[in-house]
Amino acid sequence: MSQNLVAISSDFLTGFAALPRKVQGKVTEFINKFRSNPNSPGINYERIRDAVDKKICSVRIDDTYRGIVARQEEGGVYLLLWVDHHDEAYQWAKRKKCEINPKTGNIQVFDIQEVEFSHSQKNGEQQKGTGSGLFSHVSDDELFALGVPHDQLGLIRSFLSLEEFYASKSTMPEDAYEGLEWVANGFDPQEVIELFTPQNESVSKDDDFVTALQNPRSQKNFVIVEGEEELRRIMAEPLEKWRVFLHPTQRKIVTKSYSGAARILGGAGTGKTVVAMHRAKWLAGQLRGRDKLLFTTFTANLARDINENLRKICTVDEQKHIEVINLDAWVVQFLREQGYSYTIAYDDILKEIWEEAIALSGENLEYHDSFFSEEWSKVVNTHEAFSLELYMKAPRLGRGTRLNRRKRMQVWHVFQEYQNLMKEKKLRDVETAMYECRRILEKSPDRSRYSHIIVDEGQDLSMNAFRLLRAMAGAEHSNDIFIVGDAHQRIYKNKAVLSKCGINIRGRSSKLKINYRTTEEIRKFAFSLLKGIPFDDLDEEYDDGRGCQSLTHGNVPQVLNFRGVEEELDFVVSEITQLIEEGTNPKNICIVARTHRLLDDYIAQLNRAGVRTYEIKRSKLDDRSLDGVRVATMHRVKGLEFQCVFVVAVNKRILPLATAIDYADPVAEAEAMTAEKCLLYVALTRAQKSAYITSYGAQSEFLV
Repeated sequence: MSQNLVAISSDFLTGFAALPRKVQGKVTEFINKFRSNPNSPGINYERIRDAVDKKICSVRIDDTYRGIVARQEEGGVYLLLWVDHHDEAYQWAKRKKCEINPKTGNIQVFDIQEVEFSHSQKNGEQQKGTGSGLFSHVSDDELFALGVPHDQLGLIRSFLSLEEFYASKSTMPEDAYEGLEWVANGFDPQEVIELFTPQNESVSKDDDFVTALQNPRSQKNFVIVEGEEELRRIMAEPLEKWRVFLHPTQRKIVTKSYSGAARILGGAGTGKTVVAMHRAKWLAGQLRGRDKLLFTTFTANLARDINENLRKICTVDEQKHIEVINLDAWVVQFLREQGYSYTIAYDDILKEIWEEAIALSGENLEYHDSFFSEEWSKVVNTHEAFSLELYMKAPRLGRGTRLNRRKRMQVWHVFQEYQNLMKEKKLRDVETAMYECRRILEKSPDRSRYSHIIVDEGQDLSMNAFRLLRAMAGAEHSNDIFIVGDAHQRIYKNKAVLSKCGINIRGRSSKLKINYRTTEEIRKFAFSLLKGIPFDDLDEEYDDGRGCQSLTHGNVPQVLNFRGVEEELDFVVSEITQLIEEGTNPKNICIVARTHRLLDDYIAQLNRAGVRTYEIKRSKLDDRSLDGVRVATMHRVKGLEFQCVFVVAVNKRILPLATAIDYADPVAEAEAMTAEKCLLYVALTRAQKSAYITSYGAQSEFLV
C-alpha cells in the first residue's frame, strides 16, 4: 500500500450512481489517478467558503462536476465523500463535518445544525427521565455510546416525535441513526448498545484516521480501494453496496472462526445471503491447491443467482475454490460419477408412479397418492425404515392420519410396488437418492469432499439433505458447515432438526436483526400474516422472529379488492404508469402471482395494455440489461428484491391454492396452509419501498 490512503464512502457511490453515464466514466478515471497520487499537481483542490469543517474541500472532475474530499494531509488520508454538479456539491459539503467519534472510534460524516438548547443541555446536565423529548429517557452517556457525535447532542435532544427524527435521517451519521431508531421504537438503550458494539472495538486518537478506517463501523461506510480492477468492479454497480460494505454485526459473523458447524438465523431482508456469500469469499481466500468450498441451496434458480453475485465480489482465484450448485443437481452429478444411470423424478412423474403403485398393490386404502408420498418421505426416508420390519417400528410423530399395525402392512405393500416401479423405470425420488449418496460417501475411505460447506435457505432442506451434507463435509472440523436460514420463509414443507442430522451448532449460533430491504411498515404487515404460527430455529428450539427492525419507513402495504380481473388490471396498470412517470425504473417493479398459469394471463393483459414485461423464469436469471416490468411466481421471486411489488390475484382458492392443500390429513393441511402463508410473506418482503396486495371477487382468507 502507498504512503497515502484513499477511501471511498458509501455516500460517494450514491452520488456517483445519479450522474450521467459519460460523467461517471470521467469520475472513475479521476479516482484511479487520485488513488495513485492524491497530491499530484493535476488535482485541483478548492476550499469551500464558510465550510464548518476545514478538512473538507472540493476537487475538479470537469468544468461542471466536483468531488467532495475530506483531506488529512499530515496523516496521508483522503476520503472521497460526495460527487455532484458544482453548486449542489458545494451545498452538500457546506454544513458537513467529518471526524472520528471519540467514543466508538469510527469515522462519521454528519451535518452541523443550529438547535435551540435548554439551560441543562448547555451545561451538560441532561439525565434520564428529564424533559419531554423523544430521547429524554436516555442519558448523554448512552447517546454517546450509541454513536451520537457531541456536536449533534442538541439536535437529538430536540426531537419531540418519531416523524421529526425520521425526517432528519440524512443529517446524522448512519451508525448513530441506526441505534437511535431502535431506541425510539421501544428497545432498551443498553440492549441496543450491546447489539451494535463490535467485539474488541478499538478507539483511535482523534486524528488517527488510518486506524479509524480499520474500525468495523467505519468499514460499513468506507472502503479502501487497493487496485484498479477492484475500483472498476465497485464503480460498475455503485448501488449494489452489499458487495462492498458490511454492517459490523455481519462482518463479525463473516470473519469468525468456528470450531465446527454454525447456524445464522434472520428474517427476510436481514442480509443472510449476503453474509453467506461474503463468508464464502473469506473462506475461499484461505484455501490452497485443489481444496474446495461448496455453496449450496435448495433450488436451481437461487444457486444461479448466488453464482452470478459471487462473481461480483470474488477474485478469479477465489472463484476457482468455490463450487455453487443446488443440492439436487449435486446428487445427480455425484451418482453419475459413481456409475449410476437412474434419473431423479419429480412432481407429475412421481404422482403417476404412486397412482400405479396403489393400483398394483391391490390394497383397498382410501388414501390419496399425496399421503403415500408424504409417508415415504417423512417416515420411511427420514427414519431410514427401508424394510417392513423397520417401518413397523418407525415413529410417525407429526403425521395426522393414524395407522394401526394392519394398515401399516397394507401401506408397506404400496411401498414395495413403488420401489419395484422405480427400479424398473430407473428412477429415484430425490430423498432416496440423497440417502444412497450418503451411504456411498460413508463407505469411502476419503469421504470428505469439501473443506467447507455453506448452505443458503437452510429451512428448505430435509433431514436427508443435512445428513448428506454432514457426510460430504466429513468428520467435524473448524468452519465445516455454515447454515443460514429462516423458518418463516419455509415454502417447500421440508423440515429438519440439525442436531438429529449429526450437525451440532450449540454455542455457534447468531441472529441477524437489522432489516436492510423493506420499510418497517412492510416488514410489520408481512410478519403479522404469520401471527400465531410456531416456527422452529432449524434445530430443537423455537424462533419467534421478534427483535428485528427496519431502518427505513414508508406507507403500509395497500390491500385492495376489485369486482373483477379487468378492474384489478386497470388499477395495476395505472399505478405502474404513475410509478414510472415519477422516476421508478420498470426493472424495479415486480408483479407476483401464485401460479404460472395466472402469470401467463397477466403478462398477456399487461402487454395488451401497453406495459412491457419481462418474466423471471425458473430456468434463468433476472437479466438486468433487458427492459420491462418484472413478473414472477411467488416461488421464483424468492431471493430477489424490487422497489415496488404487486402481489396480484390474492383470491379465495388461489391463496391458499386449493390443489396444494391435503384436507384429508389435518397435520398435512396445517403444514400446507403455513407454507402458503409463508409464500405471501416472502412475496411481500421482496419490496423495498411499496407493496400492493390486490384481489378480485372473493378475497383470500389470509386477508379477511
